[in-house]
Amino acid sequence: MIARTALLAIGTATAALLAAAPDARAQCRLCEKPVTAPQIDDAGRAIDLEIEAGLDFDRLVVMGAGEGSATLLPDGTRQVSGSVEAISGRAMVGEAHVRGEPGRVVRIDLPPRIELHSLAGARITIDRIVTDLPVAPRLDTAGNLSFRFGGRIRVSGNVDGDFRGDLPVTVEYL
Repeated sequence: MIARTALLAIGTATAALLAAAPDARAQCRLCEKPVTAPQIDDAGRAIDLEIEAGLDFDRLVVMGAGEGSATLLPDGTRQVSGSVEAISGRAMVGEAHVRGEPGRVVRIDLPPRIELHSLAGARITIDRIVTDLPVAPRLDTAGNLSFRFGGRIRVSGNVDGDFRGDLPVTVEYL
Protein backbone atom coordinates (compact mmCIF):
# COMPACT_ATOMS: atom_id res chain seq x y z
CA MET A 1 0.00 0.00 0.00
CA ILE A 2 1.31 3.47 -0.88
CA ALA A 3 0.64 6.65 1.05
CA ARG A 4 1.46 10.32 0.68
CA THR A 5 1.09 12.73 3.58
CA ALA A 6 1.12 16.51 3.70
CA LEU A 7 1.16 18.63 6.81
CA LEU A 8 -0.90 21.74 6.20
CA ALA A 9 -0.13 24.62 8.54
CA ILE A 10 -3.14 26.54 9.78
CA GLY A 11 -3.11 29.68 11.92
CA THR A 12 -5.09 32.76 12.91
CA ALA A 13 -4.54 36.48 13.34
CA THR A 14 -6.39 38.67 15.86
CA ALA A 15 -9.27 36.32 16.59
CA ALA A 16 -8.83 35.15 13.04
CA LEU A 17 -7.61 32.07 11.25
CA LEU A 18 -4.87 32.44 8.66
CA ALA A 19 -3.40 29.46 6.82
CA ALA A 20 -0.17 29.35 4.94
CA ALA A 21 -0.36 27.00 1.97
CA PRO A 22 2.87 25.04 2.20
CA ASP A 23 4.04 22.81 -0.61
CA ALA A 24 2.86 19.29 0.22
CA ARG A 25 6.19 17.90 -0.92
CA ALA A 26 8.02 19.66 1.90
CA GLN A 27 8.15 17.69 5.12
CA CYS A 28 7.94 18.98 8.65
CA ARG A 29 11.33 19.89 10.09
CA LEU A 30 10.40 17.91 13.20
CA CYS A 31 10.10 14.66 11.23
CA GLU A 32 12.80 12.06 11.84
CA LYS A 33 13.35 11.21 8.17
CA PRO A 34 12.18 13.96 5.80
CA VAL A 35 11.02 12.65 2.43
CA THR A 36 10.32 14.95 -0.49
CA ALA A 37 10.02 12.53 -3.41
CA PRO A 38 6.65 10.99 -4.33
CA GLN A 39 6.27 7.51 -2.89
CA ILE A 40 6.19 4.57 -5.33
CA ASP A 41 4.17 1.38 -4.88
CA ASP A 42 5.30 -2.12 -5.91
CA ALA A 43 4.24 -1.60 -9.53
CA GLY A 44 6.27 1.64 -9.78
CA ARG A 45 3.31 4.04 -9.89
CA ALA A 46 3.67 7.29 -7.96
CA ILE A 47 1.00 9.05 -5.94
CA ASP A 48 1.40 12.75 -5.26
CA LEU A 49 -0.51 15.17 -3.03
CA GLU A 50 -0.31 18.91 -3.56
CA ILE A 51 -2.03 21.52 -1.39
CA GLU A 52 -3.10 24.38 -3.68
CA ALA A 53 -4.73 26.56 -1.01
CA GLY A 54 -4.78 26.37 2.76
CA LEU A 55 -7.90 26.62 4.89
CA ASP A 56 -8.09 30.31 5.82
CA PHE A 57 -10.76 31.80 8.07
CA ASP A 58 -8.86 35.12 7.83
CA ARG A 59 -10.43 37.37 10.49
CA LEU A 60 -13.35 36.54 12.75
CA VAL A 61 -15.44 39.25 14.38
CA VAL A 62 -16.01 38.07 17.97
CA MET A 63 -18.40 40.04 20.18
CA GLY A 64 -18.15 39.31 23.88
CA ALA A 65 -16.53 36.55 25.86
CA GLY A 66 -19.07 33.77 25.22
CA GLU A 67 -18.69 30.71 23.05
CA GLY A 68 -19.12 30.89 19.31
CA SER A 69 -18.27 29.19 16.06
CA ALA A 70 -17.60 29.98 12.43
CA THR A 71 -18.10 27.40 9.68
CA LEU A 72 -16.59 27.53 6.22
CA LEU A 73 -17.88 24.71 4.00
CA PRO A 74 -16.08 23.31 0.91
CA ASP A 75 -18.56 25.09 -1.39
CA GLY A 76 -17.68 28.45 0.23
CA THR A 77 -20.79 28.70 2.40
CA ARG A 78 -20.15 30.65 5.61
CA GLN A 79 -22.07 30.34 8.85
CA VAL A 80 -21.55 31.94 12.27
CA SER A 81 -23.15 31.38 15.66
CA GLY A 82 -22.84 32.51 19.26
CA SER A 83 -20.28 35.21 19.97
CA VAL A 84 -18.84 35.06 16.43
CA GLU A 85 -20.57 37.77 14.41
CA ALA A 86 -18.83 37.51 11.02
CA ILE A 87 -16.12 35.84 8.92
CA SER A 88 -13.89 38.05 6.80
CA GLY A 89 -14.66 38.19 3.09
CA ARG A 90 -11.11 36.98 2.41
CA ALA A 91 -11.70 33.61 4.11
CA MET A 92 -10.95 30.66 1.78
CA VAL A 93 -11.56 26.94 1.77
CA GLY A 94 -8.61 24.62 1.32
CA GLU A 95 -7.96 22.90 -1.98
CA ALA A 96 -5.84 19.86 -2.75
CA HIS A 97 -4.89 17.85 -5.84
CA VAL A 98 -3.98 14.18 -5.98
CA ARG A 99 -2.12 12.67 -8.94
CA GLY A 100 -1.42 9.02 -9.53
CA GLU A 101 -2.40 5.93 -11.47
CA PRO A 102 -5.56 6.58 -13.57
CA GLY A 103 -8.70 4.93 -12.27
CA ARG A 104 -7.29 3.92 -8.88
CA VAL A 105 -9.43 4.21 -5.77
CA VAL A 106 -7.73 6.22 -3.02
CA ARG A 107 -8.30 6.84 0.66
CA ILE A 108 -7.87 10.41 1.86
CA ASP A 109 -7.62 10.92 5.60
CA LEU A 110 -7.99 14.20 7.44
CA PRO A 111 -8.28 14.41 11.21
CA PRO A 112 -11.73 15.13 12.65
CA ARG A 113 -10.31 17.83 14.96
CA ILE A 114 -7.21 20.00 15.36
CA GLU A 115 -6.11 22.51 17.96
CA LEU A 116 -4.60 25.89 17.12
CA HIS A 117 -2.25 27.58 19.58
CA SER A 118 -1.10 31.17 20.02
CA LEU A 119 2.35 32.26 21.16
CA ALA A 120 0.74 33.39 24.43
CA GLY A 121 -0.53 29.85 25.10
CA ALA A 122 -4.19 30.37 24.19
CA ARG A 123 -5.94 27.81 22.03
CA ILE A 124 -8.95 27.42 19.81
CA THR A 125 -10.25 24.34 18.01
CA ILE A 126 -11.31 23.33 14.55
CA ASP A 127 -13.65 20.55 15.62
CA ARG A 128 -15.18 19.51 12.33
CA ILE A 129 -13.23 19.16 9.09
CA VAL A 130 -15.32 18.44 5.99
CA THR A 131 -14.54 17.78 2.32
CA ASP A 132 -16.44 17.57 -0.94
CA LEU A 133 -14.98 14.12 -1.66
CA PRO A 134 -17.29 11.30 -2.81
CA VAL A 135 -17.69 8.27 -0.53
CA ALA A 136 -15.18 6.24 -2.59
CA PRO A 137 -12.75 8.73 -4.18
CA ARG A 138 -11.22 7.55 -7.46
CA LEU A 139 -8.60 9.15 -9.69
CA ASP A 140 -10.00 10.10 -13.10
CA THR A 141 -8.79 8.73 -16.46
CA ALA A 142 -5.88 11.19 -16.41
CA GLY A 143 -4.92 10.15 -12.85
CA ASN A 144 -6.16 13.34 -11.16
CA LEU A 145 -8.50 14.10 -8.27
CA SER A 146 -9.15 17.53 -6.79
CA PHE A 147 -11.06 18.25 -3.61
CA ARG A 148 -11.87 21.14 -1.34
CA PHE A 149 -12.06 21.16 2.44
CA GLY A 150 -13.41 23.42 5.13
CA GLY A 151 -14.33 23.22 8.77
CA ARG A 152 -15.86 24.69 11.88
CA ILE A 153 -13.73 26.73 14.26
CA ARG A 154 -14.88 27.11 17.85
CA VAL A 155 -13.86 29.96 20.11
CA SER A 156 -14.51 30.36 23.81
CA GLY A 157 -13.88 33.33 26.04
CA ASN A 158 -12.20 36.52 24.96
CA VAL A 159 -9.83 35.15 22.29
CA ASP A 160 -7.38 37.38 20.49
CA GLY A 161 -4.10 36.76 18.74
CA ASP A 162 -2.33 34.76 16.09
CA PHE A 163 -3.18 31.06 16.23
CA ARG A 164 -1.33 28.29 14.39
CA GLY A 165 -1.81 24.56 13.93
CA ASP A 166 -1.20 21.70 11.52
CA LEU A 167 -3.70 19.74 9.46
CA PRO A 168 -2.18 16.45 8.27
CA VAL A 169 -3.62 15.10 5.00
CA THR A 170 -2.81 11.52 3.99
CA VAL A 171 -3.56 9.88 0.63
CA GLU A 172 -3.05 6.22 -0.20
CA TYR A 173 -4.07 3.73 -2.86
CA LEU A 174 -6.59 1.09 -1.86
